[in-house]
Amino acid sequence: MPTATHLEDRMQAIVLAGGLGTRLRTVVPDLPKPMAPIRGKPFLSILLDDLVTAGFSNVILAVGYRHEAIRDYFGDRYKSLRLDYSVESEPLGTGGAIWLALAQTTAPHVFVVNGDTYLELDYQSMLAFHHEANATLTVAVCSVPDAGRYGALDIERNRIRGFSEKGRSGPGIINGGVYLLSRDLFNGYALPTVFSFETDLLAPHVGTLRPLAFQTAGTFIDIGVPKDYARAQDVLSPRLERRDGGG
Repeated sequence: MPTATHLEDRMQAIVLAGGLGTRLRTVVPDLPKPMAPIRGKPFLSILLDDLVTAGFSNVILAVGYRHEAIRDYFGDRYKSLRLDYSVESEPLGTGGAIWLALAQTTAPHVFVVNGDTYLELDYQSMLAFHHEANATLTVAVCSVPDAGRYGALDIERNRIRGFSEKGRSGPGIINGGVYLLSRDLFNGYALPTVFSFETDLLAPHVGTLRPLAFQTAGTFIDIGVPKDYARAQDVLSPRLERRDGGG
């Protein structure tokens, strides 16, 4: 089994930062979703802070809409992270964006992080869990009091077996928006240039992909709608205060 230090050296992430943020336009006009401010700081900076803490050295930002705003703010480095950019000339969907960005990665297994979702997660533990099972795909999952907006997962013995339709209210375990996947995951699947990772690959091929479920009890927030974006201001503010207070 690889040592912790060896795992750290191989940690590389893609952050999906190309969202249009149409549902946030009433409160965050003309910005990519990951640039929506939390107490005056871009939401993306909170995600990157967690990747710094986890020991990542390189992040590929998969960008599209208003990508100049992201590059102008962050440049090519953020603290200890080297930032590279994978720019979509047209919207490719989550799957197309991942596929394009994978061309810039070198690690055999790569994290993918949704740029409009915050999940409190132990990345190194997830990587060790993934390697111990010799997995090609691991999904970070979390429990929420109402899974209706997201769709619950059917999990058996740490494997995702299926997906419930959105709209069914009640508590459940959901996709937390962080993946760890083999760089060759897409090989062997006939996929279009524009496709959704979740609905065009993960859901219809769950039986052959056999994704692992890595459970976390940490905070989960999807800032994609104004109500949860407002909640993020309060929930995530302490993180910013600790970060800024610590220099």
